[in-house]
Amino acid sequence: MNPLLLDIPLQLETERLILRAPLLTGEGEIVHQAIRYSFSELKEWLSLFQQLPTVEETEIMLRNAHINFLKRESFRFLIFVKGGGKEFIGTTSLHGIDWNIPKCEMGYWINTKYSGNGYMTEAVKELANFGLSHLEFKRIEIRCESTNFKSRFIPEKLGFIFEGTLRNEDLSADGSKLTDTCIYSKIN
Repeated sequence: MNPLLLDIPLQLETERLILRAPLLTGEGEIVHQAIRYSFSELKEWLSLFQQLPTVEETEIMLRNAHINFLKRESFRFLIFVKGGGKEFIGTTSLHGIDWNIPKCEMGYWINTKYSGNGYMTEAVKELANFGLSHLEFKRIEIRCESTNFKSRFIPEKLGFIFEGTLRNEDLSADGSKLTDTCIYSKIN
């Protein structure tokens, strides 16, 4: 089946969270605020955030994520805490999709002020289950730098299998040194 014909829900829910595709214009501001608040931590691990994006650049990034969602090239979800304010806390995504297998990679980041509450573990669990059951992916992979212990904790807690470490496989986020990449996977 052509992936464009797949019925993909625009929202997923857990006990405490709402995961929603970036559909609404103007959300660049709330995402930008979270990036700004968490910038020093994001800068350490993500090459995308070596410079603080403007609100406009963040809005463009979200609109491109929406386009890629519609094209079935990646599925980024904005994460909100359920409740009155529905506070934005981060993103998680299925990307690097190979529909021939089918398989994908998974990524995530959280606003620093919300880390340590199990929110990202809950969101990643929901999206991984969605990918394996609804999208019928045969493999979901999480890659992270070997020294990013907070990121590594999530696949380890969720029962992803540690497949190994690729030595000198990537550059650090700032491009200054070689780093090792840990690979975790769940298969269907």
